Amino acid sequence: MKRWGSILLIGLLLVGLLSACSMSNSGSKDGVVQLEFFQNKPEAKASFDELIAKFNQEHPNIHVSQVNPPDAETVLKTRVVKNDIPDIVGLGATDTYSLLAQSDIFMDLTGDKLLQNIDPKYAQMLQDVTGMQEVTGVPFALNASGIIYNKDIFKKLNLTVPKTWDELIATAKKAKAEGTIPFYFTYKDDWQTNLPFNDMGGTLVGTDFYKERREGNTTFVAGYQEVAKKQLELLNYGHNDNFGKAYSDGNRAFANGEAAMYIQGSWAISEIRKVNPDIQLGFFPLPGSNDESKNKLTAGIDTLLAISSQTEYPEQAKEFIAFLLKPENSQQYIDQQNLFSAVSGVQQKDSSVAELLPYFEQGKIVDFVDHYIPSAVQLNPTVQAFLQNKDINGFLSTLDKEWDKVAARRAS
Repeated sequence: MKRWGSILLIGLLLVGLLSACSMSNSGSKDGVVQLEFFQNKPEAKASFDELIAKFNQEHPNIHVSQVNPPDAETVLKTRVVKNDIPDIVGLGATDTYSLLAQSDIFMDLTGDKLLQNIDPKYAQMLQDVTGMQEVTGVPFALNASGIIYNKDIFKKLNLTVPKTWDELIATAKKAKAEGTIPFYFTYKDDWQTNLPFNDMGGTLVGTDFYKERREGNTTFVAGYQEVAKKQLELLNYGHNDNFGKAYSDGNRAFANGEAAMYIQGSWAISEIRKVNPDIQLGFFPLPGSNDESKNKLTAGIDTLLAISSQTEYPEQAKEFIAFLLKPENSQQYIDQQNLFSAVSGVQQKDSSVAELLPYFEQGKIVDFVDHYIPSAVQLNPTVQAFLQNKDINGFLSTLDKEWDKVAARRAS
């Protein structure tokens, strides 16, 4: 893949945002190396604070400080413009990471011992999303998307976990016939409309589509017809206010037993339990295909750990990452965050996600397809508008037009 010059790349990302800059906390003070760890997940701040405190205590010659500002990705891009890059960066394997990696701000870790205990398929995810041969981050934690279900409702209605698309629709019909809301949709938040798009896109189309799209060999109009049709079909089994309820509303409603199923990510489990700690939850992949063998779990890198190529302390930065990758520390993090570990041998033990573990073990996972879609395409509001106007060809044509605009800007 062609790399873009740093000035052009950052200019496209950050026009008018220079005032948001934060200053680095790295350096050396009284013989103690000061490292800045910048990460973008506010919900993970407390978990990282615990691990950082433990690291600092065990390493008196290194002091790590966490920076976790609001709108962290915008702040990070702004700091790149100012050439004020944190020593260590934690973020998801998204288009933002891809663009920053291609601007050469992260250290090349290809073949580094930090990757020795990381499942190779997760390192491959980073290469796939960036289009680069180099590995410029260490996968740390993964999340998953699919269908959370209420085990008590399934038992009451004599429902079984569906393995195919037709079985899923039959399950939804039966729940609806029994007076139970099959799916609780929260489409007031546009990012929520993207969840079925991701799940079915991974299974029915796959991520290789995006390599072909980059090369101009296919289009969304050609590749995403089935995904679009099935996403519309799901709307028949929601509630009476699908576009009036937000994510927080859905978590409360589902926790209170108002629906049988919830198309959602693993990140929602802890939020649901805050409302109802006793709820019995299960989790299965959204089966987009009628060929059971083709259905996969959507799972992607929630947090990767990258090192600035300009840091004055690369060895100390690697020491901190190696600490986070220790099995006991990785286990602590994924237990607190309801995530999955990229570290070999570290397993999520929460009963709510037990049905997902075989997919990880068998490698039947596929990355979030929106990780491959440029953020400038504005996928979320485009999907939301489509679900309201139900114009399939208009929706897919819009994605193609916006993709081509972004590609043209990046190539110029």
